[in-house]
Amino acid sequence: MQTSWKMRRLAWGEADFDERLQALLARGGDSDSGAEVERQVGDIIAQVRREGDAALCRLTERFDRWPCTPEAMVIDRARMEQAWRRISGEDRQALSMAAERLRAFHEQQAARERSWSYRDAAGMELGQRVTPLDRVGLYVPGGTAAYPSSVLMNAIPARVAGVGDLVMVVPTPDGVVNELVLAAAFIGGVGRGFAVGGAQAVAALAFGTESVPAVDKIVGPGNRFVAAAKRQVFGVCGIDMIAGPSEIVVVADGGDPCWLAADLLSQAEHDAAAQAVLISDDADLLDRVEAEIARQLAALPRAEIARASLEAHGALIALEDLSQAAEVVNRIAPEHLELVLAQPDALLARIRHAGAVFIGHHVPEALGDYVAGPNHVLPTNRTARFSSPLGVYDFQKRSSIIRGSADALAAIGPAAAHIAHREGLDAHARTIELRLERRVQ
Repeated sequence: MQTSWKMRRLAWGEADFDERLQALLARGGDSDSGAEVERQVGDIIAQVRREGDAALCRLTERFDRWPCTPEAMVIDRARMEQAWRRISGEDRQALSMAAERLRAFHEQQAARERSWSYRDAAGMELGQRVTPLDRVGLYVPGGTAAYPSSVLMNAIPARVAGVGDLVMVVPTPDGVVNELVLAAAFIGGVGRGFAVGGAQAVAALAFGTESVPAVDKIVGPGNRFVAAAKRQVFGVCGIDMIAGPSEIVVVADGGDPCWLAADLLSQAEHDAAAQAVLISDDADLLDRVEAEIARQLAALPRAEIARASLEAHGALIALEDLSQAAEVVNRIAPEHLELVLAQPDALLARIRHAGAVFIGHHVPEALGDYVAGPNHVLPTNRTARFSSPLGVYDFQKRSSIIRGSADALAAIGPAAAHIAHREGLDAHARTIELRLERRVQ
């Protein structure tokens, strides 16, 4: 089937397949901030750290164009509840379902993140104690990108983990507050918020100001200035991840081309730097999906963004056999992976790197964005090779527990003292030897 618009094609058997796949994966985006952005962000952070609220409000007036004051930037629980009551019943019903399903899933996670201990043969009691973070800062995008779902995805696992104080920052360009975002903050358990955003809000959360409390960790997505700020304050506080542009890989051996095209476009419409890839051993299916993408683009409100994404970063990958799909998927390490297959479990067993896996014809990725239950904050830009979706564990920390008697020290202490001497740390060894000597006496 011919179309007037074509996507990039790769075929497994081509001599330059590996080279072309590598080129496909070499994309930048908001996580690549660049030296000039890093410099600007460094200056903003320094101003907020030095001047506190004064700098925070001055920068907010400059970038968001409203007369910020320390009093005016506060968003309390009463204002969030007001927003919850103002939104439509349909909005409340949808947000309530999303919150309930997220809470249920993350409670399952929490049940598996427990403190534990055991006693070994030497008589040592060893274990791990799991405790929540005290205070977490939630960055929520504002302006043209207002995502109440992002509030829920970050706030609910924090609350389930036991975080005592959850602080939200959200930009309000021209002073316009998004009611859905505040309503989501209310049902998600956010304690207080501030109508500030950008690198200056990240700096305020990291170092604290007269009004904004310093937090232990900052979570939530943002543009390249927010990403750069999170990178620069890491170490002063924790961060979740440096989020890049969204991406989806669909592996299909059949299915409705209309559905598959829509799934690819669902990520392409996010951002010109987003990536959508379809993998199949059925050349006719690739042709039909390509034609369907062209048809749907014509009616898509964000068609210009989606087309730019597909032209720059999209691909149709033809395999000789679906057994080759696992190797390709693991190299891509996608944020979202859909397995639209007659027998998906065989391939699933071989997938090592993916943020979230959606299995079957009736589980589009968008379901996971809102109400499925697992978190939609996922590793991007191939970071699924070494990182995981946001979860309860991101809002907890672990302390090792070590308890022992004199007999236990006698059993394992001499080996520790020997290693300390070999490393030239005699004072270390002495702490053990003194105790062993006292036991002998």
